[in-house]
Amino acid sequence: MTAQGAGRVPAIAKALAVASGKGGVGKSTIALNLAVALAQAGARVGLLDADLYGPSIPLMAGLRGARLRTGADGRIRPLDAHGLRIVSVGFMVGESDALIWRGAVLHKVIHDFVHDVDWGTLDVLVVDLPPGTGDVPLSLQQAIALDGALVVTTPQAVARADAARAAAMLRELEIPVLGVIENMSSAVCPHCGGDVPLFPDAGGDRSQSFGAPVLGRIPFGPEIAASGDAGTPLVAVHADTPAATALRAIARRLLLHDGTARPEEPPSAAAN
Repeated sequence: MTAQGAGRVPAIAKALAVASGKGGVGKSTIALNLAVALAQAGARVGLLDADLYGPSIPLMAGLRGARLRTGADGRIRPLDAHGLRIVSVGFMVGESDALIWRGAVLHKVIHDFVHDVDWGTLDVLVVDLPPGTGDVPLSLQQAIALDGALVVTTPQAVARADAARAAAMLRELEIPVLGVIENMSSAVCPHCGGDVPLFPDAGGDRSQSFGAPVLGRIPFGPEIAASGDAGTPLVAVHADTPAATALRAIARRLLLHDGTARPEEPPSAAAN
């Protein structure tokens, strides 16, 4: 299945989606921190929060309560934070508002967030997709030609099975799956600094998942949750942690290989 009508946005060099098969795997946390890591590496980066039914980027980026504005030309002005230009439906509705959008309304919101936003000139637009295989990825691919997608999962067998479905959906839409990010791969022991498994091992060789390389394994630490709640991305305030090191390594691979990532062992501090 090929999405029709997708095209390039001249001011956006590359568009990369961050997807997951299920909620609760830390997809939005990865999307935000990866975008910040790309900006730290010198790229001009935008972050589009397309997780319309559960937008969490405003809180994690320290923009809680902020609102989008339009310029004299009628175009939406992104908000600036942590070196990023950010757009989210969370900047348009209240935190407790329930969005019940389908079909034409949903498609128009996605189209407007791509084409009616003054993104400026971007090297990379990172798009945080909602979990699962719903309407948003199709609407997005109809609005902009995505250069690739990253799939976030945990080592848990249930999460990996759902992630495999997400990868299959992306390929059906002819969006290249550049690689898999295994989040919460382990926890760092506060006493010995060693790795402590958080989930039962799914078994088998996890260097390749769903026909794509594992780009990195992100260990869990209390700083990840604390930084998200505080609105300060991990890679900005806890740069020396194993999780931040692994995220920066993924960003470097994406930039170094021009969006085509190769399987490569993560830094030893983040490996499991």
